[in-house]
Amino acid sequence: MGELFAPVLQSPLFKLVSQLCILFGIVFWFALTFWTVRDANRRGAMGWFWGLANLVFPVAGWVIYLVVRPPEFMDDARERELEIRAKEVALTRDFESCPACYKPVEKDFLICPYCMKKLRKGCIECGRALKLQWAVCPYCKTRQE
Repeated sequence: MGELFAPVLQSPLFKLVSQLCILFGIVFWFALTFWTVRDANRRGAMGWFWGLANLVFPVAGWVIYLVVRPPEFMDDARERELEIRAKEVALTRDFESCPACYKPVEKDFLICPYCMKKLRKGCIECGRALKLQWAVCPYCKTRQE
């Protein structure tokens, strides 16, 4: 059987193709290691460790990294936290929203400046903003009509 494949194995074309495959494998190995280190650093997952694991166990280290890597980048997690904080700050402001158009209005507005919906009524005595269903002004104790 060996003499059957001897001409193919000894041919210069086969040697060139095999050497190119070996070169491709080495380049792929280092590229995979480089990508793993870069991805692990962006995700906050000890890039040096996963790079070393990928150098020692070329494809197996990469597959294990893909299974156990953090699900998101650190920048994305930081951005999400900032968005959550911004939403919390927006919710704790002294602004309300109009029930008709949902635009921000201040608590002492009598009407919405955007859609002109009546939000509150003014006290007949002191003029402060009261909720529409209040019968007495809590500020000056005046009965409303």
